[in-house]
Amino acid sequence: MSSHDPKGSAEETPAYVFVPGPVIVGAGPSGLAAAACLKVKGVESVVLERSDCIASLWQHKTYDRLRLHLPRRFCELPLMGFPEEFPEYPDKGQFVDYLEAYASQFSIRPRFEETVEHAEHDPILGLWQVRSASSKGRETTYICRFLVVATGENAEAVVPEIEGVEGFGGVIKHTSLYKSGKEFVGKRVLVVGCGNSGMEVCLDLCNHNAMPSLVVRDSVHVLPREMLARSTFGLSMWLLKWLPIHHVDRLLLLLSRLILGDTARFGLNRPKLGPLELKNLNGKTPVLDVGTLAKIKSGDIKIFPGIRRMKHREVEFSDGRIEGFDAVILATGYKSNVPFWLKEGKMFSDKDGLPRRPFPNGWKGENGLYAVGFTKRGLLGASIDASKTAEDILQCIKEEAMQGLSLAGRLLKQYPSSSSLS
Repeated sequence: MSSHDPKGSAEETPAYVFVPGPVIVGAGPSGLAAAACLKVKGVESVVLERSDCIASLWQHKTYDRLRLHLPRRFCELPLMGFPEEFPEYPDKGQFVDYLEAYASQFSIRPRFEETVEHAEHDPILGLWQVRSASSKGRETTYICRFLVVATGENAEAVVPEIEGVEGFGGVIKHTSLYKSGKEFVGKRVLVVGCGNSGMEVCLDLCNHNAMPSLVVRDSVHVLPREMLARSTFGLSMWLLKWLPIHHVDRLLLLLSRLILGDTARFGLNRPKLGPLELKNLNGKTPVLDVGTLAKIKSGDIKIFPGIRRMKHREVEFSDGRIEGFDAVILATGYKSNVPFWLKEGKMFSDKDGLPRRPFPNGWKGENGLYAVGFTKRGLLGASIDASKTAEDILQCIKEEAMQGLSLAGRLLKQYPSSSSLS
């Protein structure tokens, strides 16, 4: 029963729905890619999305100035490229338009405002039970042979615990709620986190006449977005065809020093491992500079170490300095929410909600379970996962058809009142 109506209603009665194909959880780029790859192989799927639109992170939780950090050719989803008239680095609106066109092209119609609360494999039936709750309070349990987890690495905002935060008294918000520096004109703003988002927010604040500072707690690789008239990412991929990764790293760092100078002089110490080796080891992405470093060099953006504690309109840092601020923006990233709803202990880690097996082997689990978009390799990694997943599911369907397995027969015995979604 719904908490809104203690008497309950027919609309709120739990329903069981048999899905002949896979259930895909998440209608972001990863979920859309998986659905499209399945569609062209003749396999229909049901896509469940908790928000009211596709790519809700891009539409609802990103700042206005956001552009793709990599050239568009590295961000295309399978089977459909970007329009030729799009720039090399499409902006947020253009990327959303592309995704909308992609969903239309492959007739992908997600079931919006359905939040998956529980998914578990039934070992007796050999099927997944995926329970969702709609925005209207209706519960539905989808019964399926295959479950594709496409909620991604960025499902929930990470908000760190900081001593004294409750007494700060100023604006504190995560970058998922930050849109533009317009609301911070003339304000002293501390940005916590020195990844691509933190760097870009600082630049945006500068461009809106705010006074930003940046917390750089750890070492970070800052690279130019382009080198030798090519994108840094594209150059890296080309070099890796011919050279070992550590040699490519040495070349990237040499070129970066020639173009950007010694970043350590400005409080941006580089890690001991090179940018590509570090990315492969733990998924930490290097920052691709789009103009922030020049603002740091000029002193328009100040660098501070980690935060020790917060006071009323002040922040004390680990080196003992105390500075006053009007607002704090938390560019502290996101995390997976898979452990909260998927009841499975082998494929996904309970600690971080990511596949236990590293790329490129983390896309497939047991009992028809798949992961798309958890590679820490952006849209390119999601596309690779989607293609592999669709191919594997089709192969499984063919093999089970040859064995004469009757899932429908077993379902009718277990769920005589169930409906079917094709």
